[in-house]
Amino acid sequence: MIEENQVVPVSKDHRAGFVSIVGKPNVGKSTLMNLLVGEKLSIITSKAQTTRHRIMGILNGTHNGDDFQLVYSDTPGIIRPVYKLHESMMEFVHGSLEDADVVLFVTDIFEQYDEDEAVEMLRVVDGTVVLLINKMDLATPEQLEEKIAYWKEKLSVFAIIPISALENTNIEKVFDAIMELLPIHPPYFPKDELTDKSERFFASEIIREKIFLNYKKEVPYSSEVIVTEFKHKPDILVIRAEILVERQTQKGIIIGDKGTMLKKLGVEAREDLEAFFEKKVFLETFVKVMPDWRSKDILLHRLGYIE
Repeated sequence: MIEENQVVPVSKDHRAGFVSIVGKPNVGKSTLMNLLVGEKLSIITSKAQTTRHRIMGILNGTHNGDDFQLVYSDTPGIIRPVYKLHESMMEFVHGSLEDADVVLFVTDIFEQYDEDEAVEMLRVVDGTVVLLINKMDLATPEQLEEKIAYWKEKLSVFAIIPISALENTNIEKVFDAIMELLPIHPPYFPKDELTDKSERFFASEIIREKIFLNYKKEVPYSSEVIVTEFKHKPDILVIRAEILVERQTQKGIIIGDKGTMLKKLGVEAREDLEAFFEKKVFLETFVKVMPDWRSKDILLHRLGYIE
């Protein structure tokens, strides 16, 4: 982040602000985030609760002649905590709402009128709320009208915009609404930064995404990835990672018969790592049993969930 006394040459009309993307699990927040930033920064799978951290994506550009910097935050889905991990995830959500200039509240056409926890959060935020009804491509015009009418009664917002993050529908309208609300302010981050997260973090997220895509039931939710080595060499990037699970049986599932599943995971992760880092990657993965890691403060601190 820019130091307090660092001088950044920008126009007097430069706009900058924090835009937090919040909502229940599996409504399309990460897809929207990646679309708005123009880079894949967040895990996207059909499973709920894939996002565990607050991930910032920074977009710089010019709009109607004025320079801007948007700092988007993808956040975990709003849930009722069961583990200490969940409590930390909800702290990320609250933190993103506290410093938000604009809040994009993402719901979808299949919402079952059970978003009271999210609504109560939004009623006390200082930032302006824009409500997005995602997956409009799967709705009839009548269903969409009914959902818009419901939200007009339920929550006072700046705008209600039906979107399809998957098909890039009305995303330009979302951007225009954000720019209308963005305050005049110098940039918060250097103009060449894309995110606040490290390369090591994204390596672990890419590997973790493959766990969500290749395994079922409780295994993805009981797993975490720690990158133990991350070295740039002249012609190759060397990455070694530990996959944490909570039980011995889960370790067996991750590895698979004669190591076939772990090998498959490694091949898929390496391909995405090479595409992300634009460099040849040597990837080595190990599986380690760490009972109840989701409830242990020391481990959650090491994993970046607790400061």
